[in-house]
Amino acid sequence: MIIAVDGPTASGKGTLAKALAAHFGLPFLDTGLLYRAVGRQVQLNQGKPDDPADALAGCSFADSLLNDTVLRSEEVGGLASRVSIHPEVRAALNKRQVEFANQPGGALLDGRDIGTVIAPHADVKLFVTAPAEVRARRRYDEMRRHGMSVDYPAILADIRARDERDMGRADAPLKAAEDALLLDTGDLTIGDAVQAAIALVESRLRTR
Repeated sequence: MIIAVDGPTASGKGTLAKALAAHFGLPFLDTGLLYRAVGRQVQLNQGKPDDPADALAGCSFADSLLNDTVLRSEEVGGLASRVSIHPEVRAALNKRQVEFANQPGGALLDGRDIGTVIAPHADVKLFVTAPAEVRARRRYDEMRRHGMSVDYPAILADIRARDERDMGRADAPLKAAEDALLLDTGDLTIGDAVQAAIALVESRLRTR
């Protein structure tokens, strides 16, 4: 069984994807982490994330970089969004993701183009979303809990800029697959969102 979970930044898709993987006993891949690693490697190379050649060079990151906690920072998240617009970068990382999705026994992947590009044949496709203001507030509260000095308007502006880049790119834009199940987490607690996601997946599996 293959489950694809897509959605914009801070929608809760990562948390839901991990919970679904654990519930259904599936290997899990956070594909966004691959793009964050590319963005971070470009930074380490002192390259420019908006330059296709520099971004492609960043794809040669060491696997150990995936364990670096700095990849979860807002700065690297922004870099990931910028390098992901390059078709060359997406092509370089697509093979890795496709192989993971098609492993024996199935898998669960979360990202922005899993249901539309990486695994259009997935048994279940879930598109997780929430209003930009809610997503920005979540990110703001999370960063404050970690003792970071942050500005809500700046975070909201960054969220909207990322959405525009992700949805507007020519290659594999962020969008819900035609047969994706939609889940708006804007008014849901984490627990309620997880239960709703499980229910949606199980309902789709019953109709297959």
